[in-house]
Amino acid sequence: MARRPLPRILSSGTASLARGRDLARTAADSATDVLHPLLVIGRGLRILAAAGRRRWSETPKDKRGPALLLGAACVLVVALVPYGPLLALVTLMAAAAWRGRDRTPVKTGPSDAEAERLGSLYEALVPYFSIPEDPSPLFAHGGEWDKAFSGYEFDEAGRLTRLHIRYPAYFTDGEAASRARIEALLHAKSGRGREYLFDWDEEGNQLDLSVLAALPTGIAAQPFVTSPGESVLGFTDSSSVQRTLPVLEGEQPRDVPPVIWRTGPRSTEPHLLAVGQPGSGTSTLLRSLALQALRHGADVLIVDGGGSGEYACLTGRAGVLAVECGPVGAVATLEWAARETERRLIATHRAREAGRPAPEDTRRPLWILLDQPSVLAHLAVAEGGPDPMNHLQVPLRHGRPAHVTVVVAEQFDHLELLHDAVWQHTRARIVLGPAAIQQITDVLGLPPHTTPTSRVPPGRGYARLGTGAVHRLQVPATPDPYDEGTHPGYRQAVLELLPERQQGPAGAAASVAPAGTVGPPAGAVGPAGAVGPALVKVLDAPEPS
Repeated sequence: MARRPLPRILSSGTASLARGRDLARTAADSATDVLHPLLVIGRGLRILAAAGRRRWSETPKDKRGPALLLGAACVLVVALVPYGPLLALVTLMAAAAWRGRDRTPVKTGPSDAEAERLGSLYEALVPYFSIPEDPSPLFAHGGEWDKAFSGYEFDEAGRLTRLHIRYPAYFTDGEAASRARIEALLHAKSGRGREYLFDWDEEGNQLDLSVLAALPTGIAAQPFVTSPGESVLGFTDSSSVQRTLPVLEGEQPRDVPPVIWRTGPRSTEPHLLAVGQPGSGTSTLLRSLALQALRHGADVLIVDGGGSGEYACLTGRAGVLAVECGPVGAVATLEWAARETERRLIATHRAREAGRPAPEDTRRPLWILLDQPSVLAHLAVAEGGPDPMNHLQVPLRHGRPAHVTVVVAEQFDHLELLHDAVWQHTRARIVLGPAAIQQITDVLGLPPHTTPTSRVPPGRGYARLGTGAVHRLQVPATPDPYDEGTHPGYRQAVLELLPERQQGPAGAAASVAPAGTVGPPAGAVGPAGAVGPALVKVLDAPEPS
């Protein structure tokens, strides 16, 4: 059945409205230009009338009569003089035009305080941008700063917000250490507590310094407009990415630039490592990723090494295979994950040998989220049991073709306890919370392009995907919905995203789990500690033929 075209009034209505707005705006601008002299004269007449009323009110009552008589005599003289009324009108219009002119002062240069600040900054840069062999140095003690600083801006408080610097060609701007010294100096002299962006133009020997606006912290967890296999790590600067997402910040819709992490068989960074201090937002990041994965139909395994219970809201939810907090259950969970990864690889390989597509159960994404796994590893070794992290090597090494994604969140103090496989296969990295530049460089592999501040809100940090650039990051607010100390609006947003709870007794499903089950049976989903026995039954089942 052929589709009927839309009526012309519907198909072209938006374009007509846009053209109408443009014409109205152009007409208003033209009218303002044409009527500008009349507007100036009208403003001047209003000022003169106000001055006359003020002068009349200030005149004593006993002198108002002679003043009126004098004014009447002047009007009579002007009326009797040839061309008097015309000359009086011209004089009045000239006076009104003079008084009604725009008296906004035009700033032609820096103020005394701003010039002094620029001069001190110039003097501080002299030892780094000058050498004794230079016959005409651009930077010299007592020199002119306006030759080196071609552009600058200050805020209302008198602090520097933008600066354009020209430096000599012999400066070693190709060395990271040299650039770091200049950035540290400019950060200290321009004011601490703000994030500065340094844009080096090595070909033109120029450096642009600018103050970055704070990233939005009021964006809560919500259904993001992404495709399956895409996860929103957080939000960044508009100059860093070429994509925006429609989100709600409170009740206001906005378009913000996101940091998108792509997972699956075609991903070059299939696994992620998040590092931070306590309270920096790593658990918030894991909850955000879990909710996004569940929304796209993935299965989720959670191992909470810290045992804080921040993932209790996910226990028993549809798609959540297990939420484990103990070392015994963690060993069983990760052992099952390794066996499941191998089962998927074998089934996919056999299907390809037979010329058939991969089975559906091998293409369902499986997410393994580990929060502080080093704590569980220490407890397991202390109790004389196996290290649960040993079973994580198979999902890390072979998880990409098996649709298995591993996310590890750890603290800076325990990084040396992570296995080499974690460092080798987690090519997507995130650092959250306050951290030194060297700490960020050790995790991401590159220093940040901005100056980290000592005090940041939870969820603020830096992200790097593979060999890409380092992005500033603000994780969407995804608190524990059972924590009454957090924002009630954010907690309600998380509750609305949680899947429905699974129905039926847990133990019944575990006892009848068939061999070759894709994920842990329904009995594996429950309180911490109930995961282990159910997973052991699945591990003892034979491999599918």
